[in-house]
Amino acid sequence: MEVTTRLTWNDEIHLRKLLGNVSLSLLYKSSAHGDSIEAMLQRCSHQGCTVTMIYVNCNIIVAFMLGDYSNLYENSAELNDSFWFSVQKKDDTTEIETLLLNIAPQISDKELVGRSLKKDIFLIRLYNNTIYLTEVITKKLKLDFYGFKKYLECEVFRVEGFKDNLDYAKKIMKAGEHRNRLLAEIRDYKPYADLVPEIRILLVGPVGSGKSSFFNSVKSIFHGHVTCQAIVGSDVTSITEQYRIYSVKDGKNGKSLPFKLCDTMGLDETEGVGLCIGDIPHILKGCVPDRYQFNPHKPITPEHSTFITSPSLKDRIHCVAYVLNINSVDNLSSKMLAKFKKVHKEVLSCGIAHVALLTNVNNCSEVLQDNFLNMSRSVTSQSKVTIVNKMLGIPISNILMVGNYASDLELNPMNDILILSALRQMLRAADAFLEDLPFEETGAIVRVLQPCI
Repeated sequence: MEVTTRLTWNDEIHLRKLLGNVSLSLLYKSSAHGDSIEAMLQRCSHQGCTVTMIYVNCNIIVAFMLGDYSNLYENSAELNDSFWFSVQKKDDTTEIETLLLNIAPQISDKELVGRSLKKDIFLIRLYNNTIYLTEVITKKLKLDFYGFKKYLECEVFRVEGFKDNLDYAKKIMKAGEHRNRLLAEIRDYKPYADLVPEIRILLVGPVGSGKSSFFNSVKSIFHGHVTCQAIVGSDVTSITEQYRIYSVKDGKNGKSLPFKLCDTMGLDETEGVGLCIGDIPHILKGCVPDRYQFNPHKPITPEHSTFITSPSLKDRIHCVAYVLNINSVDNLSSKMLAKFKKVHKEVLSCGIAHVALLTNVNNCSEVLQDNFLNMSRSVTSQSKVTIVNKMLGIPISNILMVGNYASDLELNPMNDILILSALRQMLRAADAFLEDLPFEETGAIVRVLQPCI
């Protein structure tokens, strides 16, 4: 009878990616092979790299190690090439918490003595399906228990293809931690002084630059899997023909997040093709409704049946993102550049915050510094950044780089960090715009929010 893992297919793919695109072979499963140290050691010793997975309620505690499994029996020896992480299942999403330690799992068939309980150990007692974790460790892994805990299943996998990937895997794990911090920050975000319920970010760029793909990528991250709501393609003319105002939910059935991404028809260097520049001021002022059908030959007018005649602050655009393919910024035609400058002139006249978003970054891990807090700016990327800086006068700190999920089947924490960092910078820019609005536009609202002292 074939023995299979408790992991879902998606979870196994996710785990393999986290460890550096390795292969996993199931060696031991406690419910199938027996709850004894002898059974575990017989199947797991001398197998090379392994991951041990302990299933506790909705959590999976995972311990990776390079050392041999036979050394773990009643042995608390430290192994420098070991680390743990916990996988927490919430609705349709999977969250990873990582703890990098120099301590390997320990297995035992005896009761612990008092001194042993004080050590930072990960103890597996097979004879009664129990694990022991110290309070310090469980807090760092964000688990809701510590001490002894009954587990549902114990599985051990042989890890193949891990040679020379240890540093990369640790970087991926640390990236997962930073990704989770960015997710938490954006989930907790509130627009400046609560002046608007959500920030509206306008995506503008040439045909095929990645505007719709950026929205799809943001939605994918918050849903925990790659999704494609906005239509994308590589046609020479714009795939997007309607003005779309997209909200993003935190998970499939979660609440809407405090921002909306507004997608436009692509810019084209040919007159009468692509987004009509005359539509830009109306979009910026919030006069254009969701699903408005663009006409490349003429802009919307106040006489249009769906024209919003008295838009409020919440209807307006609070930040504009100029979306450009990083591989073509130095090949923009003079006509395309002229259109960009016309759009930028309208944005500046409205005083709206703006950033540049460079898409199609191939190797996101090279773009990020080791601490994931800033971009490293490789020589090629730096030259592209300089071109955009001179072309539109956008500060270097507001020229962002991302690798959208266009052809990928699975999420990658490195891509996620760039996408979430870009989104966070847009929200910060929008806050600066709201804070700088004149009193006559926000005074009444602020007065209500801040009662007299």
